[in-house]
Amino acid sequence: MQLPQLAEVEAAIARLAALLPIVEGELVPIAAVAGRVLAQPLVADRDSPALDVSAMDGYAIRLVDLQVNPTLPIVETAMAGRAVRHLPPASAIKIFTGAPVPTGADCVVRREDTTEQPQRVTINTAAADLRQGQNIRRQGENIGVGQMVLVAGCTLGSAEMSAVASFGGAQLAVRRRVRVAVLNTGDELAAPGSRVEPWQIRDSNGPTLEAWLRQLPWIEIVAMRRVKDDFDAIRMAIAEQVVACDAVIMTGGVSMGDTDHVPGAIEALGGEIAFHRLPIRPGKPVLGGCLDRTLLLGLPGNPVSVAVTSRVFGLPLLSQIAGLTRPSFQPLVSITEPDAKQLSLVWYRLVECDSQGVLRLADSQGSGDVVSLARSVGFVTVPPNGAGGGPWPLTAW
Repeated sequence: MQLPQLAEVEAAIARLAALLPIVEGELVPIAAVAGRVLAQPLVADRDSPALDVSAMDGYAIRLVDLQVNPTLPIVETAMAGRAVRHLPPASAIKIFTGAPVPTGADCVVRREDTTEQPQRVTINTAAADLRQGQNIRRQGENIGVGQMVLVAGCTLGSAEMSAVASFGGAQLAVRRRVRVAVLNTGDELAAPGSRVEPWQIRDSNGPTLEAWLRQLPWIEIVAMRRVKDDFDAIRMAIAEQVVACDAVIMTGGVSMGDTDHVPGAIEALGGEIAFHRLPIRPGKPVLGGCLDRTLLLGLPGNPVSVAVTSRVFGLPLLSQIAGLTRPSFQPLVSITEPDAKQLSLVWYRLVECDSQGVLRLADSQGSGDVVSLARSVGFVTVPPNGAGGGPWPLTAW
C-alpha cells in the first residue's frame, strides 16, 4: 500500500509531465550518439552471430571420423576475420575463438582436450562424450535479422553502444538534446571564488546544478545566470529563457517571503503552476509549472534542497522531455547505526559511505549545510513515519 505523501509527490510529477512535449528526433553519426536518447527502435540488420562460429580455441572435426581413428591430420587453420573454410573427411582444422566453423564440421574440441603434433592432432575425449554442435555458437543464437535489439527511449550508454556499433548504420535517429537554462535568484549571491562580505554567500547552487546536468549527455545547458530578488528581473529572465529552452530550472524565490517572486512571475507571464509546496523535507516549497510548453522548475534556495529536489523532480521531468522510457535505477540499501528520528513527511536523508562500503546517515545541520552535502554520496528516501535502517531507496549523486 502506497503512503499518501509518497503518492502526492509522484502524482505532482506525473501531472506536470503530462504537460511537457518530447523533443524531436534527429539523425546523428554513430560516432557522436553515445549518451543520447534513442528515438526509434534499433533493429538487427544481420543475424548475431552472422554465421556459426567457434566458442573455443581448438579443432573443428566430424564426430564420425573419431569412430575410425582419434588421430587426424591438420589440414589448415581457421581464424576470426577470414572466410569460411571447408573440412575434408577424416581431417581436422585448427580453429580459434570467433572463427567461422568450417563447412562439414559438426563439433569443436577444446585444445586442452587434445594432444598436438606439428601436422596431426589426437582427440583425447571419447567420441561418446562429445556431441554435435559442441563449442559452436550458432548463427542467430543472440538475435535474428529484423528483430528489435533496443527499444526507443533508452539512453545509449557504454553497454548499448556495443549494439549500436554492431547493428546500426552510419547514422542513428536520436532525440535532440534537451535545452536547459539555470537561474539562481538572490541578492545575497556572489560569484564562486569572489571576495564576499559576511552578509553575502558564494553561489553554490549554480555549480551544483551545472555539474549534475553535465552528467546527462542528453542535456544541453543554454544559460547559467544569477538574478536579483526583483519581480521584473525574474519575470524578464524567465520570459527570455522560455523562448530558447525546453526547461528553466530556478533556485530560490519560491517560498512565502516578500522577495519570493518566482510564483508571481510565472503567473504574470501566463504560465500554469502544476504544484507548489509538497509534504517533503528538504525542499517543501518546490514548485513545478509550465509556460509555452516549457518546464519551469523552482527549487528552494538552500543547497541541500537544490541537490535533492533536482534529482527527485528535475530528473523525471527532464527525462520526460528527453523521451526517456527506462526508469532511473534506485537500489535498496540498509543504513548502519540509524537514529530513531521520524517525520510525518517524505524525508530525503543524506548518507555517507566509508572505505568499507558501509552507509551511514550524514551528520547534517540542515538544508543549508554544504559541508554535509559535499561529504555525502547521495540520499535515501524515508517514507512518512519511517524509522530504522531500511532498506530504503538510494539516489546517488
